[in-house]
Amino acid sequence: MIKKRHSVRAALGAALTFWGGAYGAAIGTAETSDAEPAARRTEKLEIVAAGGVLAFDVEIADTPARQAMGLMYRTELPERTGMLFPYPAPREITMWMRNTYIPLDMVFIRADGTVHRIAEMTEPHSEEIVASKGQVTAVLEIAGGAARRLGLKPGDKVQHPHFGTAAPR
Repeated sequence: MIKKRHSVRAALGAALTFWGGAYGAAIGTAETSDAEPAARRTEKLEIVAAGGVLAFDVEIADTPARQAMGLMYRTELPERTGMLFPYPAPREITMWMRNTYIPLDMVFIRADGTVHRIAEMTEPHSEEIVASKGQVTAVLEIAGGAARRLGLKPGDKVQHPHFGTAAPR
């Protein structure tokens, strides 16, 4: 019965991701940490900010399962690391913090790599919707408070292949 329940949740999560983005996917996610996808793909990402170029190592949430899981169940997120949620076309993106144990900053990024908006210190375990408030193609989740500490602001430029700009290897 448990396997069937997880299969139903996974199928529901995949369907909701197709229609509703990361918020919808989270509804169908299993509530145990063993549901986390095993392989974590990481890439380099840079943000060109007023204070200089900031390098990050980011996990890529490029499948419905990875997007549904996000950073759930993590108890820490080292500085200058995060998770990038890329989407194929500009859209309003909504996220939430269900089963997320640490505060996060959510950096919403337009198709050209421009930071559109930053939601700072999102509340752990909250099911309140955190919206992009505009058309974006990605969300970068980083440790809560990091955006302020690093001086990130709307208008900064993100360099990564998803935006047609490659960060150095």
